[in-house]
Formats: sequence, structure tokens, C-alpha cells
Amino acid sequence: MRIAIMGTGAVGGYFGALLSRAGQDVSFIARGAHLEAIRKHGLRLEGPRGDFTIRAQATDAPAEIGAVDVVLLCVKQYDAESAAALIAPLVAGGVCISLMNGVDGQDRIAPILGAERVMGGLAFVSGVIDQPGLIRYSTDMSSIVFGEADGRASERAVRFRNACVAAGFSAEVSSDVRSAQWQKFVGLATNTALTALTRQPAGYVYHDPDMLPIAQASIHEVVSVARAMKISLVNDIEERTLATLKGFAPGMYASMANDVLRGRRLELESLSGYIVRKGRELGVATPVHAMAYACLKPYLNGASG
Repeated sequence: MRIAIMGTGAVGGYFGALLSRAGQDVSFIARGAHLEAIRKHGLRLEGPRGDFTIRAQATDAPAEIGAVDVVLLCVKQYDAESAAALIAPLVAGGVCISLMNGVDGQDRIAPILGAERVMGGLAFVSGVIDQPGLIRYSTDMSSIVFGEADGRASERAVRFRNACVAAGFSAEVSSDVRSAQWQKFVGLATNTALTALTRQPAGYVYHDPDMLPIAQASIHEVVSVARAMKISLVNDIEERTLATLKGFAPGMYASMANDVLRGRRLELESLSGYIVRKGRELGVATPVHAMAYACLKPYLNGASG
């Protein structure tokens, strides 16, 4: 398959490198020092499942790649629309799978690419760009879930799933990708808000007796918004989510917490901001996420505000 990775960060770089190593025709879209390092030395992955380097086409001009079967959109949510405009020529006969954080990525890019050329998705991997050209991943967690808006197991979805499995990571074609996104979002929004707000890792946030009730309240708010939106969630989603968060490595920070600490722009509007807006719209109280949003808002555009 011809595959393009729009956003060669921890998510896109990780899955793209595995697909490339397995023999798929993968092109990477990156920029700056990261792009130059990939061009000169290849893209390197280091972590518990093994270290390796791949060499593949890398560019900051998506139009150079030409038509592809699949684009994995792995940019930050604040770049969703501009990134979609850049990759539009690539997916004229293919599909874009959004692996962005949050639950509304496919809705934001559909008007630009066409709803028929978009699938929603979500990724499970933990890593960072350790230095230009090097992605360091920290756990064995390695999977993606994606699906058509109508829930069918289309030929293009099954073909890409098979390519992913052959590349050595789990992939699932979901019959209800919206539900799958929210199942993850309950924990993602909570972990992002609380590790970024406290500047403390999971070992503190989910084990300190004063923080634990706040984490539980945060989880409940996200679940309440989802149910008000008629999203299908498992009955024990709150208990499952808390157990997952408690099981995180003690030193684990959400990616947005790392962005706060490094003075980078934040995806806040698509996480706690989204929960707060939907809560107001639907009459659901979201005090924990409202506090997180208000406290983190001065850092929305980076350290300079």
C-alpha cells in the first residue's frame, strides 16, 4: 500500500516506521530539524519492543508524494484544518484516517476532504520525539482502532488493518468508532487535564488520597457529557478507566503535560475545552474540567501565552 504519515511525531512516526519496516511504501511529512535528521540518517525508534532505523521518503511538501491509499493524520488538533488542506491532493482516490487526540477530528476535516474520504480513529502508544530523527517509546502499548462512519467493514479498512497486523501491531476495524474514541477519551481528557494542571505524573495524580477524588470527578464529568450526547459506553466505564489510570507507570505524563513543561502550544481546546463547551451546551456540570481549562488557558499558545 502507498501510505503517507502527516505529522511524524510519536504516533505517526511510530506506526509509520513499523509499516515501512514491513515493506509498505510509506512517506513521512515532517518539518524542521526533525525532517533534516530523517533525510540524513533515517527515522529511528528506540524502546522496549526493539530498536531499529528505517529510511523512507520524507518531505515538508505533501504534494510531492502524490496519490496514496491511506494518509494517517497524526498532527495536533489545532493544526487539523490546515493539515487537511495540505493532504487533500493525496487522498483524491484514497482515505484519511484521523489518529488525532480527541473525539471530533473526523468532523473537522470532513468538510475539507469530503466525508467519504475520512475515517475516525484512535491510537494507543506512548512515546516522544527524544531528539530530531529519534522517537523513543516507553511501553509495549501498540495498537490503533479506526472505522467507517457507517460502521461497515469496508474493503479499504480491512486492507489497511491487514497491513498493520503484518507490520507487528494490533489494528481493529470498529463498527462504532465514535464510541471507541469516547471510551479512550474518558481517560485521555482526565489524564491530560490533571497531569498538565499539577505538573505531576500519574504516580501522584492517581495515588495521592487528596488527588484521587478529583480524578474520579473528572472521569465522571466526561462520562456524563458522553451519555448526554447519546454515545454508547460500557456500563462500568468509570471503574475501568480509573483502574487503567492507576496502572500507568508512576512517571508517566500526558503529552500535553510535556507540552506545558516545554512551553509549547496546547491541544487544550480539543480536550478539557471540548468537555466544558459540550457540558454548557447540554446542561451537564463540568467543574473539574472548567477549572483545568481556566488554569491552563494562559498557556494555550505556549509559554508566551
